[in-house]
Amino acid sequence: MAKILIIEDEAPFRTVLVRVLQEKGHTVTEAPDGTDALRLCQAHAFDLMITDLIMPNKEGIETIIEVRKHLPTLPIIAMSGGGRTGPHDLLTAAAALGAQATISKPFHIHELIALVETQLAASLK
Repeated sequence: MAKILIIEDEAPFRTVLVRVLQEKGHTVTEAPDGTDALRLCQAHAFDLMITDLIMPNKEGIETIIEVRKHLPTLPIIAMSGGGRTGPHDLLTAAAALGAQATISKPFHIHELIALVETQLAASLK
């Protein structure tokens, strides 16, 4: 199946995402922030990146911008609960900067799985 990079600063939530995607047969690499994620992107090839937007060190928007410079075709799913402002402004910005899909936290895991499948299928075309 696919090689997926998960970028999420909340370790328990990241662990759940990793486990669910592994159960679907994917190879999953995890990063707690954009800084680690960019290092991983330089060292490994991924089929899909899923990133939170609000994180310490390097946030998701910055990470998307950097990834787009070097990996313009890598499918990206952005996710956010939005903090104080709500997720919609951040998710709209993420889409404008190169995320192919966005999802608002909290979400049902089946919604994320459907997005993953859609983005992986689209990248094969």
